[in-house]
Amino acid sequence: MGEQKNRMLSGELYRCHDPELAAERMHCRQTLEKFNASAAEEKPLRRSILEELLGSIGEGSLILPTFRCEYGYLIHLGRDCCLNYDAIIMDGAKVVIGDNVQIGPRAQIITALHPVADHQLRREGWETVAPVTIGDNVWFGAGVIVCPGVTIGADTVVGAGSVVTRDLPEKVFAAGNPARVIKPL
Repeated sequence: MGEQKNRMLSGELYRCHDPELAAERMHCRQTLEKFNASAAEEKPLRRSILEELLGSIGEGSLILPTFRCEYGYLIHLGRDCCLNYDAIIMDGAKVVIGDNVQIGPRAQIITALHPVADHQLRREGWETVAPVTIGDNVWFGAGVIVCPGVTIGADTVVGAGSVVTRDLPEKVFAAGNPARVIKPL
């Protein structure tokens, strides 16, 4: 494993344009091209592609095309989950999704962080990442965006179009931009 990949996996500043990481992203894109081009009736093919690509995918879980991610192997999807159409997971850090999670269409889960105060570092291609964890039985409405480093507790519902910028506890309904707890469930 090269230095930049090691730095990325350790959560340190790393150069995202590193050749090793670029090759891994290219492999991911090529694999996703096969998945996204597959026919609806080719469920076994879709499943085998996802098993090759992802870190893990639980029994009964489903991802509908189109699906986009950066690396794939840092995504761990539990049992009986559904990622609806046009999901995007930017997985420079680990993304753990629990069992029975329902993610609405056009949801985005992001782990990448770019230097805010230092434009020179951004221009040079430096970034960091922070993992995202989603508990069991969570439901995201359409278009939810989850920001880097966020943990969402079990049995929580996030309203459509919400932007989750910080952790959410279990068993709440949250919505808005930024998302805030509206009520307990």
